[in-house]
Amino acid sequence: MTDQQWEMLLRVINGEVIKPLPVGFIIDCPWLPNWYGIRILDYFSNDDLWLKANFKAINDFPEVMFLPGFWSEFGMCTEPSAFGARGSFPANAFPHAHKVINSADDIESLPAPNPRTDGLLPFVLNRLMLAQPKIEAAGHKIRFAVARGPLNIASYLMGMTEFLTIMMLQPEKAGALIKKITAFLKDWLHFQMETFPDIDGIFLLDDVIGFIGEPEFREFGLPYFKELFDANVTVKFLHNDAPCKVSAPFLPEIGVNLFNMGFDVPLTELKQLTQNKVTLLGSIPPRDVLASGDPAKVTAATLELLNSLPDKSRVILSGGGGMPPGVKTENIAAFTGTVKNYAG
Repeated sequence: MTDQQWEMLLRVINGEVIKPLPVGFIIDCPWLPNWYGIRILDYFSNDDLWLKANFKAINDFPEVMFLPGFWSEFGMCTEPSAFGARGSFPANAFPHAHKVINSADDIESLPAPNPRTDGLLPFVLNRLMLAQPKIEAAGHKIRFAVARGPLNIASYLMGMTEFLTIMMLQPEKAGALIKKITAFLKDWLHFQMETFPDIDGIFLLDDVIGFIGEPEFREFGLPYFKELFDANVTVKFLHNDAPCKVSAPFLPEIGVNLFNMGFDVPLTELKQLTQNKVTLLGSIPPRDVLASGDPAKVTAATLELLNSLPDKSRVILSGGGGMPPGVKTENIAAFTGTVKNYAG
């Protein structure tokens, strides 16, 4: 992100209404490689292609805040790899991390990873370090420390069904696993901040918090997210595009001030659930409109979203989740053009 974009983001978070409303998209491996014209494996394994793909996005759409900006990642394999999870990397499909915990009894012996040396994490940071001079020469800076959230990582290390099962039947084991992962994540996030002094934001992604009820969220989500977001940064950004009605009311308490959700809950309702204390990044259907629709459908959905917002403070217009595969340039242009020309 440029200094101008960062300043705009902070103004929106502080409640200032900016006209036209800002537009932002989360972009990473599900969309960027194929949009640029390369395979996902090329994007992961060739630092030059990774950088060029990111530059094309910011150059083609300079008015868009692409978040977190120059995201160095290996899909869902990134953090689990530090715990020893085997990753499968098809040539042009999403990578997958294989579980390493076969029973709840394995949790106690799970090693504590070192983010400086373990798994794919050194490659994540070294890619950014090598690219940093070119990123900064183009007027951008590395702004966010990024990680998947603790419940998300637990679901990969153990399997989603198995993790949710022990949460209900062996809560002490689930708590021990989340506590271990949270300690690792604190170390990983702070190492990123040490490496790149311009970082002034934390970005966590965790959809598993959308699959649990309020009692489970209070026990297994709330205290750990509060601990992770208790850092000396200005922007505290959470992504959860699974159902969010349970967790949304807790976001101010957690410290979150920027939230990307799905599209099942209207932004007006989310404003009420969060007491209008959290900037909302959303929210038109990403797959059925942004990816599968034509520009006319995108325009109509964007206008409907704009017209639904009597209070346009703390809103950044986006899709309901990250940019999905298959979104075409003309659909992004339809979205941004509709926002720019909106007279309401």
